[in-house]
Amino acid sequence: MPAESRSLRPQSARILLVDDARFELHASAEEHPERPERLHAARAALNAAARAGIAADRVIPRPASDAELIRVHDAQFLDELSTLRGRTAYLDPDTYVSAQSVDVARLAAGSLVAMIDQVIDGDVPKGVALLRPPGHHARPSQAMGFCLLNNVAVAAAHARARGLERVAIVDWDVHHGNGTQEIFWRDPNVLYVSMHQYPFYPGTGAAEERGEGDGTGFTVNVPLAAFRGDAVYASAFERVILPVVEEYRPELVLISAGFDAALRDPLAQMELSAGAFGWMAQSLARVANRHAKGRLALVLEGGYDLLSLEEGLRSAVTGMVLGDAPELRRANDDAGVVRAAQAAKRAWSVVS
Repeated sequence: MPAESRSLRPQSARILLVDDARFELHASAEEHPERPERLHAARAALNAAARAGIAADRVIPRPASDAELIRVHDAQFLDELSTLRGRTAYLDPDTYVSAQSVDVARLAAGSLVAMIDQVIDGDVPKGVALLRPPGHHARPSQAMGFCLLNNVAVAAAHARARGLERVAIVDWDVHHGNGTQEIFWRDPNVLYVSMHQYPFYPGTGAAEERGEGDGTGFTVNVPLAAFRGDAVYASAFERVILPVVEEYRPELVLISAGFDAALRDPLAQMELSAGAFGWMAQSLARVANRHAKGRLALVLEGGYDLLSLEEGLRSAVTGMVLGDAPELRRANDDAGVVRAAQAAKRAWSVVS
């Protein structure tokens, strides 16, 4: 970083932090990529951010209420999930519950809601939530893809219930957040933007998937072929994601922050550096500062190589809070970015 930039860095900065040892109680008896050790890596990232001058104000964890969950999940599904308390089972080939998983999932979702209340009401507008299990694949009536409850969707719906008119969710997990998309498919008050490897699990997320009814255009997908790296992601952000989010003028920005697009991640084939996550977080923080009074919450989703998770999250936190991120070159001829820009242009003033 140039000397003149270093001189402008704040001596300290604050974030809200959701973390709880009970999140580790969601654990498979068998080897599984979504494991408690992911939180150890995430905490190491926050410790590194603290050494960079970022202070964390801890949010008091609490479980989500039925009223908070039923905004995005079907009542029958919640009843069925509650019957799994104390049991160990696989709900599909990927998604497990251990004896305390259901209570842990409710704790994760409710603690994020508590953080959103503080983001809205308090004097610290940015937060980081180290949640397990992750959430963005959870559908209104189905747990899937390692996810039991859709944390980010619960938080967005709560922010709307608190009176915010426009909430933006930007999902950079390498897998498309099919659950989040489905929940807000017809809702113009929640913008869902996803960039992801495609075709890939869970099979959704084509550029042509744009929402329905009043929600048409408020779902924006940027599907990218495998083996894309920093330059393609930067191009997707500048040509599609940032123009759409800017035009939407959100009052809150939520990041579904998976770190499984990293080069070393075992479950995907993308090639992002740690610095790319910092650049993306910094870019979204600038939007939040302009339109949302700085309100920005980064919510942990995927990321299964522990070192990549630690390095990517550290970069994202310092990028969003300190503006400390590398510049990325652009690759403007990627076919996936071009298709996504053309699809989004039908509803938004994006660069074609």
